[in-house]
Amino acid sequence: MEEIRVVHRENDAFTVLIRDHVIDVDQPYVSGGMDEGPTPVELFVAALAACAAHYARRYLAGRALPATGVEITAGFVMNPGVPTRVARIRLHLRPPVDVPAEALRGLEAAVGSCTVHNSILDAPEVELDVLSTVSEV
Repeated sequence: MEEIRVVHRENDAFTVLIRDHVIDVDQPYVSGGMDEGPTPVELFVAALAACAAHYARRYLAGRALPATGVEITAGFVMNPGVPTRVARIRLHLRPPVDVPAEALRGLEAAVGSCTVHNSILDAPEVELDVLSTVSEV
């Protein structure tokens, strides 16, 4: 199983360790944080957008279409009630050039089949183990 480690820094700030990469996460000032990084929800939406961009670039490159400069913009809306969750995500894909009509459906299908999107549609099981910190006397 792949592992990602999250370590508390201070207040609402955490450090996410992924392989040799370090990502700081926090809450915005208006939510009581120090805004030292994106929120976990922003990372969730960013993961979807980055995955979609990856699949779009691969699709275009695989068809010898210009792929350098693919851009995805992601907007999201939170559910106003309970449970707290992302209610809607809208992705805007901007290919580097106009894509021929015959390739548009394939591009949309490729982007729609990204791993993060598939994981949202068919949600993974989430298991939680709370480990006790028993001190030796």
